[in-house]
Amino acid sequence: MTKRTVRGVLPALLTAVALIGGASGPSGARSSVPPDRRAHEGTRAAMEALVRAGVPGVVGQAREGRAGSDGRRVWNGSAGTAELGRPRAPRARDRFRIGSNTKTFVATVMLQLEAEHRLRLTDTVERWLPGVVRGHGNDGRAVSLRRLLDHTSGFFDYAADPALHKRLFERDFLHHRFDTYTPRQLVRTAVSHPPVFTPGKGWSYSNTNYVLAGLVIEKVTGHPYGREVRDRVLRPLGLRATSVPGRSAALPRPSGRGYIRFPDEPGTPFHDVTGINPTEAWAAGEMISTVGDLNAFYRALLGGRLLPARQLAEMLTTVDTGLRPPARYGLGIAARKLSCGVTVWGHDGGIQGAVSQVSSVRDASHTAAFGANALGVPFDTLALAEAEFCGRAR
Repeated sequence: MTKRTVRGVLPALLTAVALIGGASGPSGARSSVPPDRRAHEGTRAAMEALVRAGVPGVVGQAREGRAGSDGRRVWNGSAGTAELGRPRAPRARDRFRIGSNTKTFVATVMLQLEAEHRLRLTDTVERWLPGVVRGHGNDGRAVSLRRLLDHTSGFFDYAADPALHKRLFERDFLHHRFDTYTPRQLVRTAVSHPPVFTPGKGWSYSNTNYVLAGLVIEKVTGHPYGREVRDRVLRPLGLRATSVPGRSAALPRPSGRGYIRFPDEPGTPFHDVTGINPTEAWAAGEMISTVGDLNAFYRALLGGRLLPARQLAEMLTTVDTGLRPPARYGLGIAARKLSCGVTVWGHDGGIQGAVSQVSSVRDASHTAAFGANALGVPFDTLALAEAEFCGRAR
């Protein structure tokens, strides 16, 4: 099976899905900062290019100002349509599924638990989940929690299992979109395959790592991982539009629709998959948010409001991914040096019906978040970061 990725800072949740096809819709963008209308011309143009390439709709927000402030310089832009056949443009307050951007929230909670001396990153998976990772060459005794968070565990990505892939990423998904998967079921699927490399001897993006991380959080705290995300991150920051849906298939309002086109159906109409059971992703990619909440989260995270300095430094300690274009991966966050020399920290996300991307400079004085309402069409997340951080007209 050939793996294809979203082109950008790192692979999104659906690493095995080709983003192909096309659709069109009305385009346009508007700014909440009228004094300098040229400041985000490049970003606006990049969003409109995505719509011309086939994405139904894109929404974005850029926020500037020192991390300790409320980031008063805010630009909101959109292109295309929030719902095919209707003229409404995507809006900054619209909720959407953020896919693998969930991983940054999960890594943050894990690092908070380390700061509280409730676990250590050097602890093995076996220490917290005895017997869960065994067989076919897999051994939880040989993998530390750090290797889960930076994707150096070598564990097979359950999403690449051929049978599960067919149910999730091909037309069969339309008949299985409301199926429930348990995290241990996803792990069993993964460990039915041998590791892709010896732990610590390579890098491979694997959703299995973050399902295991979610299970560890639950074992350490005695609470669902989503409750820990809510109590430790969402409530303290006032991120009221962000949620961990569990088995709920509904996309909270306000929101647009979510679409998918399958790899073997180029040029065919989109399938509306706004409602899905996100247990297929669980702690690897189930969360829902907005561009505003994602920017607020990154400003707080990189501004030092969520983690002590030592844990934030751990999060930002990276390993080479071997990806092209080059990127380095920390603990639930990636770093990429853009063409203009600016290094941005962030993550990509993808799940049926949505693609997302968040980027920030290290001091969080400039962040940008984007969401699109379709999977299975061309979507260059790196182009958005390049446009916002390098291509702005002055």
